[in-house]
Amino acid sequence: MINFNVPPCADKAMEYIQECVKNQKICGDGAYTKKCNEWLEKKTGATKVLLTTSCTHATELAALLANIQPGDEVIMPSYTFVSTADAFVLRGAVPVFVDIRPDTMNIDEKLIEDAITEKTKAIVPVHYAGVACEMDTIMDIAKRHNLVVIEDAAQGIMSTYKGKALGSIGDFGAFSFHETKNYSMGEGGALLIKDEKDVEEAEIIREKGTNRSKFFRGQIDKYTWVNYGSSYLPSDMNAAYLYAQLEMADEINETRLDCWNRYYENLKPLAEAGKIELPTIPEGCVHNAHMFYIKAKDIEERSAMISFLKENGIYCVFHYIPLHSAPAGMKFGRFHGEDKYTTKESERLARLPMYYGLTLEQVDYISDKVKEFFSK
Repeated sequence: MINFNVPPCADKAMEYIQECVKNQKICGDGAYTKKCNEWLEKKTGATKVLLTTSCTHATELAALLANIQPGDEVIMPSYTFVSTADAFVLRGAVPVFVDIRPDTMNIDEKLIEDAITEKTKAIVPVHYAGVACEMDTIMDIAKRHNLVVIEDAAQGIMSTYKGKALGSIGDFGAFSFHETKNYSMGEGGALLIKDEKDVEEAEIIREKGTNRSKFFRGQIDKYTWVNYGSSYLPSDMNAAYLYAQLEMADEINETRLDCWNRYYENLKPLAEAGKIELPTIPEGCVHNAHMFYIKAKDIEERSAMISFLKENGIYCVFHYIPLHSAPAGMKFGRFHGEDKYTTKESERLARLPMYYGLTLEQVDYISDKVKEFFSK
């Protein structure tokens, strides 16, 4: 069976984890957490990066830093993971869902402005499949309406928009290092901060509402409780596992891109024949091969294809159920405008296996089976 996903693991991971144990420093903000933070800051150009226990928690931190209050409205796509909305619902805010673009499955930037009301506080673009939203337009809208931009870049590490790293363009960004992502620490994430003025408050909230970070830097002689907060620190052993991958980030990225490009070339004839649709990478966007998806004619054809591939030893999956159609989405949020593409496109999309370690021979086999299905 060719798995849909295999979590990445670098050779040095166990050596680094054992070093944490040997040094008796396995809790948060140890040496490897700091190394990951520094690597991410250098790679993205963010003013500050703070490793967290998940991308969900990174987004929650961003919501707190943005001072999201009960009754505030936050504009986002419905085609996303639940965490995108949860972070703001927990603050009492209302997710306002707008339609997506069918080419990238990202939020349609042309529909955002019409969804803005006097209650709107933030825009949350989600960079689906590591392909950037149209950030110039989104940042212009945010500036004119005095809104915070929080990038859900869960799938976006190593991707760029016009030369800028995803997650570093808005006021805040969030990465995921879940086991399904390009780089993993099992469960984990990171908060990217653009403005220096937000750094100290972020450190305090992340450290249970204390000024402990300043204490460890020797800036104060004791630390105390100074604000609300929670514990968003991952174990340094998790960070050690991640850091081993970051050291070979380019190799992992290039290997994934090789597989993505092979899929694209193999399946291009099917797309040209009108049998399927392939991903679109807009000009100015550099993606990270987070996933390779195809779009079938409809949900029935997609379901049949998934079953056919499974019968041939290939685990293929569909993706998000749009949030606005979920029970919690109907309870906590609302859809603004027409659902022209969100539901229809979500029912067509299927994700093919993609992970570090997938071979080109396996990609060829999967591609052949996809072509076999559509030839019938």
